[in-house]
Amino acid sequence: MTTFAEQFKQISISDMSLTMKSCTASDVEWALQNPTANLNSLMTLLSPAAMAYLEPMAQQAAAITRQRFGANIGLYLPLYLSNLCANECDYCGFSMRNKLKRKTLSSLELEQEIAIIKQRGFNSVLLVSGEHETKVGMKYFESMLPQVKAAFSQVAMEVQPLNISEYQRLRQLGLDAVMIYQETYHPQTYAKHHTRGNKQDFAYRLTTPDRVAQAGVDKIGLGVLLGLDDWRVDALLMGHHLAYLENTYWRTRYSISLPRLRPCTGGIIPKVTLTDAGLVQLICAFRLFNPQLEISLSTRESPSLRDNLLPLGITHLSAGSSTQPGGYQNPSSELDQFDISDERSVEQVVTQLKHRGFNPLWKDWEMGWISD
Repeated sequence: MTTFAEQFKQISISDMSLTMKSCTASDVEWALQNPTANLNSLMTLLSPAAMAYLEPMAQQAAAITRQRFGANIGLYLPLYLSNLCANECDYCGFSMRNKLKRKTLSSLELEQEIAIIKQRGFNSVLLVSGEHETKVGMKYFESMLPQVKAAFSQVAMEVQPLNISEYQRLRQLGLDAVMIYQETYHPQTYAKHHTRGNKQDFAYRLTTPDRVAQAGVDKIGLGVLLGLDDWRVDALLMGHHLAYLENTYWRTRYSISLPRLRPCTGGIIPKVTLTDAGLVQLICAFRLFNPQLEISLSTRESPSLRDNLLPLGITHLSAGSSTQPGGYQNPSSELDQFDISDERSVEQVVTQLKHRGFNPLWKDWEMGWISD
């Protein structure tokens, strides 16, 4: 069976970049009239020329979002299992070269984290770990996933890429979604920032969503780390990836995340800075391109910006997050993957959502509703 890697080989990134930069005002006006499922329109709406059209893009994106999702915002929380990692990635605090305390949650520690998260009202969690196949691999995942699934309606994972049979096994144990971020779709840039470990394999990571879908996992999340390279081109390539997946695995649901580089231990300076206005453009462009797409916004962004971005296309939001293993039971700053910006409590975020007319959702679906 073919994968996105074959299609990716046919894309000229340099030509794509030049075409995007040549977009005109008339191109943008046409794209605003014909945005849905049109990759040329997505390219135009991500182009520099579209920056002058942020207001009509925002109005159109907000209307589409309310029509498709109403005023509902799904709430989730990341639950970090381990910061052990066998990769060297210069943008991540978990990179193996960084001298920080390493920790992997035991069953008891995991239960303590679960109890706190449940007390805060969450019924959806994202399990996160560094990529360490020997100490934090399938044996560990198989032991802890049933424990987590017993407490939450929806369980997603953001861990190292796995093979099809491994995803199938985790699905049997209750896995509902997999988040797998390419970080950047520029192969040379990818190689520059991933200097050791299995994550160096660009192609294997690129084909991971294919394996997840073939394993029958209900939902797949894509993402790029905005700032590693030209964010406009990275976002457009992610759009091509998304379009391929939706056409090939049409029974699967999809989401995207648009994280900007944040400070971390041993962190780097972004190659290309993504402004707040640029983030608005990204969110609106993807909402116009794909009305049913779920778009998540993490605590990397400031409280005021997160609040203002909500109407434009956001469907899922984290709140009160910790980015370290055991961080809900024993908060510290020594084990974090990256620094968060929105440090408001869950109660404060929920209050703000309601004040702005949104409906916080702690649980919005049941696995039993999905049939094979």
